[in-house]
Amino acid sequence: MQSAQTLNLAQPQARSVSPRRRMWRTFTRNRAAVLGLVMVLIVAAAALAAPLLSPHDPIKQEARERLSPPSDLHPLGQDDYGRDILSRLIYAARVSLLVGVLSVLLGGTLGTLMGLVAAYRGGAVENVIMRVVDTMLAFPDLITGLLVLAVLGAGLDKMIIAIGLVISPSFARLAHAPTLALREKDFVNAARCVGVSDLRMLRLHILPNILGELLVMSSLWTASAIRIEANLSFIGLGVAPPTPTWGQMIRDGTMHLSTSPWFSIYPGLAVLFTVLAFNLLGDGLRDVLDPKLQA
Repeated sequence: MQSAQTLNLAQPQARSVSPRRRMWRTFTRNRAAVLGLVMVLIVAAAALAAPLLSPHDPIKQEARERLSPPSDLHPLGQDDYGRDILSRLIYAARVSLLVGVLSVLLGGTLGTLMGLVAAYRGGAVENVIMRVVDTMLAFPDLITGLLVLAVLGAGLDKMIIAIGLVISPSFARLAHAPTLALREKDFVNAARCVGVSDLRMLRLHILPNILGELLVMSSLWTASAIRIEANLSFIGLGVAPPTPTWGQMIRDGTMHLSTSPWFSIYPGLAVLFTVLAFNLLGDGLRDVLDPKLQA
């Protein structure tokens, strides 16, 4: 008996790990997710520190040196107006991140609200909201953005609204399905019996249970929003010149692909880098926040 007790005392006791520490371990074990986080931080740091990092004024023109190849003074060359491509790439990251984050915030809030209300209320309210969502999902993202911008006009704020409306149906669908299951749970029925209001029910009892899925979707849709912004800027519906955007730089460089390919290649790589970063980050967040994958 004593030897058994001594053996039990000799064995190290398993220490409990806090949920936050467990989530961090899960995230750091995913090397692709860590790489995505580092890439996102690099883009964000470049956008925030653009005045310090850019070697030249992004809108200053030097007509005599237009389409000059990469050099020591201009590491990525100059565009068709003699403007420094590296400086314009750095400043364009501000526009892309601003559009990506704000449009996802707008579309995620609107779509989540639509999905929650539709699933919780049910009946005619659900039918009307979800049929509107189905109609919006029937159109490709770029076509929906073009339709909205055709009504509102071009501009940064209008582009954010347009992309937000494009994104909202996906968030509505994502919020709708789990809310249907949660509204019949015992804890929801118990809260309903004690007189909890519908607004408080959605805010405190249902929304926190689907927040993880919404965060993952937000990361992935930020990448899509940046891609949509580049597409709209490419066809001339983005921010008005001379403000640099990656899509506009790609469009301007298409006329000089045979002689100055760097003009379009570098902004294209910037879009690829940023979209890949948010996709990798979203995969890592899914591993952290999905209880099935944790199990």
